[in-house]
Amino acid sequence: MQFDKPNILALSLAGIIAVLIWVLTSSVLYVSTGNDAYLLEVGMVSIAMFIACYLVIRYSVEEFIYNKVKIIYKNIHNLKIGSDEDEDEIVRSTDLDMVTREVSEWAEQRDIEIEALQVRENFRREFVGNVSHELKTPIFNIQGYLLTLLDGALDDPEINRRYLKRANKSVDRMIYIIQDLETISKLESNMIQLAYSNFNIVGLVKEVFEMLEDKAKERKIKLVFKKEYDKPIKVYGDRQKVEQVLINLINNAIKYGNDKGKVEVRFYDMDKQILTEVSDDGVGIPQEDLSRIFERFYRVDKSRSREAGGTGLGLSIVKHIIEAHKQTINARSSEKAGSTFSFTLQKGK
Repeated sequence: MQFDKPNILALSLAGIIAVLIWVLTSSVLYVSTGNDAYLLEVGMVSIAMFIACYLVIRYSVEEFIYNKVKIIYKNIHNLKIGSDEDEDEIVRSTDLDMVTREVSEWAEQRDIEIEALQVRENFRREFVGNVSHELKTPIFNIQGYLLTLLDGALDDPEINRRYLKRANKSVDRMIYIIQDLETISKLESNMIQLAYSNFNIVGLVKEVFEMLEDKAKERKIKLVFKKEYDKPIKVYGDRQKVEQVLINLINNAIKYGNDKGKVEVRFYDMDKQILTEVSDDGVGIPQEDLSRIFERFYRVDKSRSREAGGTGLGLSIVKHIIEAHKQTINARSSEKAGSTFSFTLQKGK
């Protein structure tokens, strides 16, 4: 027999009733007959009454408690499985400790889900605000240029051409933002299929260096390897997407590195993976911002970031591409000592 709380209550009440019946009956019989010859019979009757009282009280208490907790169980089970459940299929239990545990677990799970929803809602609100802000700037610029032209500057060929070029530049910025958002959306929904192949990542980095060489020369920044890599380092991944990752990381290193500084790329053999690091010697990233740099539109230095160009989505795209490869990307930084971004790729053959 399981001695849960309803059982203990039923046993206690039945015991009290049986004892009272035995004492009262014995007393009445003793007074009326003057002897105790009926004590054995009274004891047997008391035991029978104890059993009967226990069963009746147990059943009554169980029905009372069960009817009270049945609705709680039904609601919890429905919320757990997401559909209505027939009452007969609900676990019949009056174990109050078990009910308390289930309700506590359910409440804890709801708290976690509510907290997650609040985080998502805050992220959504912040994201919508960021998108609005990023699009608002080029739209207002275009509107200003067009209004100036309509107010008479259209007749001046020099101003006309200059303002149209500026408007076109703002249009390009809007297109870049929309294209980057579309890329992130496709990566998140697994709509982009990765074209896996084995390729030499050292050669790919050299190609990216050549692409960004002019931009680096403008600030007299050197693009270098940490050491000489005479042999190819093969990795397995989508070459085009990895190229996009390298372009974003090296381009950012040029933007936020020091003038006359350098951007270094190095590789580490991690047994089954190749770790690639891209480092700069710039201003670095404050520790309070480091955990958020892969968020969409998150900018450490907002004014400088917009002056340097870009959509604010580059690092978010990088993170999604690496995670689509089922790999990881990390960042470490010290203020005024530069930043290092590192990501892994599966070793190729």
